[in-house]
Amino acid sequence: MTSNPASAIPTAQPAQPACPTHYFEMRFSSTPRGARLARRLSGERLHAWGIPYGTEAHDTLTLLVAELSANAVHHGRVPGRDFRVRLTATTVGTVRIEVTDTRGERHPEPATRQPGPDRTDGRGLLLVDALADRWGWHRRPCGGPGKSVWVEYAYDGRNRDDVGASRP
Repeated sequence: MTSNPASAIPTAQPAQPACPTHYFEMRFSSTPRGARLARRLSGERLHAWGIPYGTEAHDTLTLLVAELSANAVHHGRVPGRDFRVRLTATTVGTVRIEVTDTRGERHPEPATRQPGPDRTDGRGLLLVDALADRWGWHRRPCGGPGKSVWVEYAYDGRNRDDVGASRP
């Protein structure tokens, strides 16, 4: 797993998949309701793309969307501005999630240690780092305000946990 070190300034945007087979993008209000809607619509889209509900891949990808969306609402919110979720899936079994907000001065910093048991926050990027194959962030293209946080997750469409898998 790789991530941006806390002190690094992103210099280039990571390459997008050359030929995505599935693509979904939508803007949501920067509210808890918008974050929930992003998670639910992304889950429906993943199911439609052949990553069924109840599979490890679906659950992991939905959790990643939920965490990045919650972070965009909590840490990247600018009143009156939306955040954007983009999902891209490729034929090689990789899904890329990108969440863009309009608050450019607050950058995600990987946790250096576990938060204390009395804290109710500070675990989100630990989850992202543990679940995603790769993650990072970059400034919005064309000099727009804000940043994009992205994750990539590789899944095997023949996952044994798939709901639709044939049973003996």
